[in-house]
Amino acid sequence: MLNEPRAVRPTGRATLPPRQRYSGQLRDGVEFLRGFLRHPARVGSIVPSSRWLEQLLVREARVAEAHTVVELGPGIGGTTAAFLHAMPLAARLLAIELDANFYQHLRSTVQDPRFMLELGSAEQLEALLAARGLPAPDAIVSGIPFSTMAPETADRIAAAIAKVLRPGGRFVAYQVRAHVAGFVSPYLGEPDKRWEVVNVPPLRVFTWVKPEGSAKVP
Repeated sequence: MLNEPRAVRPTGRATLPPRQRYSGQLRDGVEFLRGFLRHPARVGSIVPSSRWLEQLLVREARVAEAHTVVELGPGIGGTTAAFLHAMPLAARLLAIELDANFYQHLRSTVQDPRFMLELGSAEQLEALLAARGLPAPDAIVSGIPFSTMAPETADRIAAAIAKVLRPGGRFVAYQVRAHVAGFVSPYLGEPDKRWEVVNVPPLRVFTWVKPEGSAKVP
């Protein structure tokens, strides 16, 4: 059954007292580590994203200008919070999470009417957008590790991303390894590439812009 977005906007972690904010960050870090230990191939890191990486993703995806944003693999929601903070009030964020524990964590911690959460695979991207009545995304951001997937799965996800992204839209992937480029570039062309070194581990950030007038991917 689809989950309706919650009706309360978050106040943001920065408004919490320092001790409460630290406790929340500590709990998030423990939950993220548990997720890594459960499924290291899916999570790909032992600690959450740094705020420097979060802000780089916000800029690369142009979240502040987007109407519809999709996040693949939100984890414990650090990047999710950064996107919601930057997004316009009328925008929508669809997060797709494969890990049931992370999904439950997000359901209990993210309260924002713009936020939509689904438990499932990125391969279901087109169907989940349609079920929510969302238009072609302006931005898709992915932290799921393409390097640990079966090649057939990675190719299906790349094709789904290229198919649903609006012309002129941006796909941003942050990865330890460069495998994602081999799967996505046949659909969206060559990406812009950069590193975010203020993160554990340092990550590659790939940005694709779907050409205007692109034909739909079959």
